[in-house]
Amino acid sequence: MAEAKPTPSLEEVRQRIDAIDANLLRLVDERAALAGVVKGAKAAAGDAERFGLRPAREAMLLRRLLAAPRNGASPGLVVRIWRELIGESLSVQGPLHLSVWGGRDPARVTELTRHRFGAAPPLGAAAKPEDAIAVAKTSWGVGVCALTPDNAWWGRLLAEPKLKVFAALPCLAAWGPLSALAVGEVDVEPTGDDRTFWVTDAAQPSPAIEEALSRDGVAATLLVETGGLKLFVLAGFYQAGDPRLARAPGRLSGVIGAAPAPLDV
Repeated sequence: MAEAKPTPSLEEVRQRIDAIDANLLRLVDERAALAGVVKGAKAAAGDAERFGLRPAREAMLLRRLLAAPRNGASPGLVVRIWRELIGESLSVQGPLHLSVWGGRDPARVTELTRHRFGAAPPLGAAAKPEDAIAVAKTSWGVGVCALTPDNAWWGRLLAEPKLKVFAALPCLAAWGPLSALAVGEVDVEPTGDDRTFWVTDAAQPSPAIEEALSRDGVAATLLVETGGLKLFVLAGFYQAGDPRLARAPGRLSGVIGAAPAPLDV
């Protein structure tokens, strides 16, 4: 019978933590310095002004990390650390800035925004969703708007083809229900597990619309209904011109973006 390993002393544990901290700092510093290298490479390639945010790449990176063996690091800890690293890197590469309309719970939406983009980008509070959307139209701007039952701000995105929903907050199901969407002039690409956001003015009750979509192989769930418009989340990644959505109920309808599914589902 193998002998049990002796329990290390508190001093030995602290020494190990100190050694790990020193290694972490060295690696974090090396990673942070690479942001300047990336910026220089983009400038050399003529992409210095291009928005550096790549939601699909970030989501796939985080999924790989969460799939790796871990003994003590929770999904929340992993996501928070790497979101800070990514946000810092993007802020070095360009003037990333955020505007948040928090609806009925601005503190909660602001907290979720910081979880998603880190502490590095400057963040401003918007008095109304139109203000946050206006920021999303600026270079390296992101607008975050709460989902509330009394404001159909998302319907206005049908008339803003350059703007896309690219993130759903929070990004972990463990952090609570879907509360807000992030919008920007970014490339929205599939990640292998996505949720598409689709708007319609169909007058039918939401169950009837969900049933009509399901007959065409589209799984839909109503998120919010306001002022004659309905916002649905569709399981999967759908392009704006998908014929299944063209056959769906409603005269005024369309895809307004897509986001990775919660990373812990």
